Amino acid sequence: MSSYRDQQKYLDTLKKYERQFTQREAEEYKKFLKRQKDDEEFDTLSMNRLRDLYNKYIQSVDKSKYDHFFKKNPESEN
Repeated sequence: MSSYRDQQKYLDTLKKYERQFTQREAEEYKKFLKRQKDDEEFDTLSMNRLRDLYNKYIQSVDKSKYDHFFKKNPESEN
């Protein structure tokens, strides 16, 4: 089973993306919110669907793209 805290984190984060959902995703999201309000802990299947929705809309930023901004210049050390 999943933890209530993880459910809350996923639902809070997805709230910003609610307008971008397809109709089916929006319906699922509303069901998840209703279950959350009823203080239900999601079963494995529901948690997997919520996690998939989260992964679809929340893309982690590739921080390696910004490394060149923070490298020291060898000329400035002199």
